[in-house]
Amino acid sequence: MAAFLQWRKFVFFDKDTVKDPVESGKNFVLPGGVSACDSGRGHVVLGDMDGKIWLMSRSLQLAFFQAYKLRVTHLFQLKQHSILVSVGQDEQGINPLVKVWNLDKRDNGTPLCTRIFPAIPGNKPTEVSCLSVHENLNFMAIGFTDGSVILTKGDITRDRHSKTLTLHEGSSPVTGLAFRQVAKVTHLFVATLEKVHCFTLSIKEYPKIELDTHGCALRCSSLTDPSQDSQFIVAGNECVYLYQPDERGPCFAFDGNKLLVHWHRGYLFLLIRDAKSPNKTGYDTRESTSSDKQLLTIYDLDNKFIAYSASFDDVIDVVAEWGSFYILTREGKMFVLQEKDTQTKLEMLFKKNLFVMAINLAKSQHLDSDGLSEIFRQYGDHLYLKGDHDGAIQQYIRTIGKLEPSYVIRKFLDAQRIHNLTAYLQALHRQSLANADHTTLLLNCYTKLKDSSKLEEFIKSNESEVHFDVETAIKVLRQAGYHSHAVFLAEKHMHHEWYLKIQLEDLKNYQEGLHYIGRLPFEQAESTMKHYGKTLMHHVPEDTTLLLKGLCTIYHPSGDAVEKDNLERSQISKANSEEFIPIFANNPRELKAFLEHMIEVDPRSPQGVYDTLLELRLQDWAHEQDPQRKKVLQGEAVSLLRSDNTVFDKALVLCQMHNFKEGVLYLYEKGKLYQQIMHYHMQNEEYGKVVEACKRYGDQEGCLWEQALGYFARKEEDCKAYITEVLHHIDLNNLMPPLLVVQTLAHNSTATLSVIKDYLINKLQRESQQIEDDERKICQYREETANLRSEIQELRTSAKIFQKTKCNMCNSPLELPSVHFLCSHSFHQHCFESYAESEAECPTCTPENRKIMDMLRAQDQKRDLHDHFNRQLRSSNDGFSVVADYFGRGVFNKLTLVTDLPGSKTVGSLEINLQRDLLIHTKRNC
Repeated sequence: MAAFLQWRKFVFFDKDTVKDPVESGKNFVLPGGVSACDSGRGHVVLGDMDGKIWLMSRSLQLAFFQAYKLRVTHLFQLKQHSILVSVGQDEQGINPLVKVWNLDKRDNGTPLCTRIFPAIPGNKPTEVSCLSVHENLNFMAIGFTDGSVILTKGDITRDRHSKTLTLHEGSSPVTGLAFRQVAKVTHLFVATLEKVHCFTLSIKEYPKIELDTHGCALRCSSLTDPSQDSQFIVAGNECVYLYQPDERGPCFAFDGNKLLVHWHRGYLFLLIRDAKSPNKTGYDTRESTSSDKQLLTIYDLDNKFIAYSASFDDVIDVVAEWGSFYILTREGKMFVLQEKDTQTKLEMLFKKNLFVMAINLAKSQHLDSDGLSEIFRQYGDHLYLKGDHDGAIQQYIRTIGKLEPSYVIRKFLDAQRIHNLTAYLQALHRQSLANADHTTLLLNCYTKLKDSSKLEEFIKSNESEVHFDVETAIKVLRQAGYHSHAVFLAEKHMHHEWYLKIQLEDLKNYQEGLHYIGRLPFEQAESTMKHYGKTLMHHVPEDTTLLLKGLCTIYHPSGDAVEKDNLERSQISKANSEEFIPIFANNPRELKAFLEHMIEVDPRSPQGVYDTLLELRLQDWAHEQDPQRKKVLQGEAVSLLRSDNTVFDKALVLCQMHNFKEGVLYLYEKGKLYQQIMHYHMQNEEYGKVVEACKRYGDQEGCLWEQALGYFARKEEDCKAYITEVLHHIDLNNLMPPLLVVQTLAHNSTATLSVIKDYLINKLQRESQQIEDDERKICQYREETANLRSEIQELRTSAKIFQKTKCNMCNSPLELPSVHFLCSHSFHQHCFESYAESEAECPTCTPENRKIMDMLRAQDQKRDLHDHFNRQLRSSNDGFSVVADYFGRGVFNKLTLVTDLPGSKTVGSLEINLQRDLLIHTKRNC
């Protein structure tokens, strides 16, 4: 008795006497002589000593039907079917009958009885002690006082589809039966006064296991629900035992003379005879005297407390229906126990500070996470006020995810409680519910505690999922001076920017930082080198240059940490080398090596690479003192200019800045700046080079000779030889009028007449020869014109005799019909029609006539081409010949309209008639 008295006792049920629904104020009265009862399917079933079965509804309405002629001894109501199994007597003596009732079907207003069979084990009649039916309606077990158990297998509602066999025989009366179904395995527990057995019904031979050597009294066994693994309960006078199908489970030392055992909704109901009542035997009739006091106790085995305890008089049974528990007494009264709601129970426990029990109760009642969190919070507050900070923080940890972390953190900000705060923050991170502020606070706790082991455990966790904000952790560790930890964290979680910032700015570990950059994917390596390139170049120039060479050609990240897709992408990626030139601001030697490598590997490098390399080579050339080395540098610079990859303007400026003569002249020539070439030589007073430039480029730009003559004419030195050579070329190409030559040289005191004597003589001789040639042509043209006019006059005044005998087309003798023209050409008519393009023109003279007409039309069209005339005049060496040519075309003629008077002819009309007569031919048929 002492064992269970140590359990705390509560009043989690409200007891009320059931009132009559019709007569208010009066207690509800049960039918008299109740001998058996059960519940299920929405009603309570009662059997009495008169053979009636009563059905009580939720509204306490009673209805009965006569089931037996004498009495009802046992009832079993199935919970999943409207099937009621009863045992009773229709005759005097020992002759129990089993009846199966279908409560949903009616037969003349009475539930349909689907089956009736006698309950007799073998040939010897005996009384039924207990009854149990499987919910699948395939098994029914009946226990007898002689120790026998018969099993009905098959459809228990029909005789035809079932068979009955004797499962067990013994000397001790059977006191309890219960079916256990787990998955597809069916067991039958059998309890007697002396032993407990278990049969496996899913095996054909029905093997039996003896579980214990002591049993229980009648009605002192039951079966738990699946939450307790469907264990078989056996209540002895000293202990309550729980059994599995193959072994005995836990036991509870609940002392006392047990009268009734039930399991309802997770609670164990024990009815114990009051110690003051007279003792009775363990296997007795159910009839009790009116003075029989009994103690009903409701146990919560999971949470180890007593949910309710009260005394009653002569309890018949305890049934569970309609969400409550009903206690039936022999006095005809019925009491109801209504369970308090979970929140009320918890509040009762809170008042007594029984938080652990409240937590267990909430879990067993399947309270949601919010409700559990509130219990943990209250428990934590209670422990905190008691000064148990370690216990309080453990409860607060269980509220993570529901309770705002700041509620807990504020309580433990005191320096003396930093250990508790650290534990809470660790749990917060483990559940991935920490923000950046929580990470900062936790790391500060570690650093203040100087707990390096915990700090390393936190940041070097092998868990795949990170439970904190990595970037925040790196910042805090860096600020606290834990650089090695910060570097580890940055490298592990691939925070490249933070890793390099700590290595290069804090630890000054430039070599390691450079190696780390070499392991990065292309895009990140490129951006990082642009940011830290100058710093790395200052401290590790050679390795930095080597990395930049690889980055700007074909970049291959080093190390195994790079993912395969990044590696494949980097193989076809290369940086723009021109963007890295500013990194080499203070390292010209490395810059030159870098640029030379780039143009060697990639001749199509950006122009900025070539321009910068040209500048570096020109600087080296300008500062070099060794002649041989200077010559080599000069060749390198010129070869770079000849590569045609530099920007012309930039290259020219650079060559001019460094006074690089070969480069300047090459670029002038490349850009066809011939006058600049000659001016360059003039500035340097290189007379021979001036003349040589005129010879090389005079054909492309004729004014060079004029400028050279003017240059030498301004010199007071003796330049007769150069002037003579220049005049010779001017004379050969007729580049300047003689008068302009004389005027140019008139300002030179050293240029005497002897210098231009030969030039003037040659010039005058050629002009005299030209005049004679022109006069000769004039005479020739006049003679030809006179002959033409004479011929025209003859054609007009005299008859033309055609004496041709052959055709001018086929060279065959002429035959009639024939065609004759005034130009003395004759044709067969068929030949003329075949070859002539026009009937008015001679086929033989047509090509020549068209040439003349085209020339006349061209002259007429060119009369108004003033722009063409001006352009030709400017570009010609002899402007007078151009003017004369256009004058001959009639460009300068004044347009005059002349009206022909009768009998008179003007010169203009005569010219027109001459042209017309020369071009018109007459067609005659002979």
